[in-house]
Amino acid sequence: MAMTLDRVSLSYRGFHLKDVSFEVQPGEVVGFLGPNGAGKSTTLRLLLGLERPKAGSALIDGKSYRSLHHPLRTVGSLVDTQWINGAQRAQDYLRWIALSNDLDRARIPHVLEVVGLMDAAKKRVSRLSMGMRQRLGMAAALLGEPRYFIFDEPLNGLDPEGIRWVRGLLAGLRGEGCGVLLSSHILSEVSAVADRIVMISGGQITGSGTTESFRVNGSLEEAFFNHLSPEQE
Repeated sequence: MAMTLDRVSLSYRGFHLKDVSFEVQPGEVVGFLGPNGAGKSTTLRLLLGLERPKAGSALIDGKSYRSLHHPLRTVGSLVDTQWINGAQRAQDYLRWIALSNDLDRARIPHVLEVVGLMDAAKKRVSRLSMGMRQRLGMAAALLGEPRYFIFDEPLNGLDPEGIRWVRGLLAGLRGEGCGVLLSSHILSEVSAVADRIVMISGGQITGSGTTESFRVNGSLEEAFFNHLSPEQE
């Protein structure tokens, strides 16, 4: 069982995602890298049922996201925290997530503690910094104790301490046997935590393999630029 994309294609507004195939197994962190406009977020949205593929399949443990009985118990995600209602308090947002998805509300204090937001639990979301919103989004992802996680730019807005904390969180999730798909532009952090790398450019997968196989002089930067499609160079 795994999160699997099999020859997924999609076209809209002049953008084309072409035959995207890769998988994320339990117990590994996969770094998903590519320039802006390469198709990273679209691919993640396909896995989360927010887009429908024109061809191919995007499955989680053999099922589409839309067919999962309790999706947040299978996959937790952090895609965009800007849509969270700013008038809600942090703990009330998590309570709403729990109630609307039949999750255990008793876990709310625990996940707030894990992400370091206990002191901000009663703050309105509009008063949270971007980094604190990211932490709140990760708390929501953890709430259902899922087997898989999809994180799109989770390091945005975080200070060095927060970035270090995310690195530890990802390592801990892997150690618990969870599969994590991580999209980030901070190559050094992806290099530090990912087991495998998948690179996308121009809507196509341009490379995949172990993180070690992509490092050049200890860095992913050279490999990143080597795998750009001509139109994105």
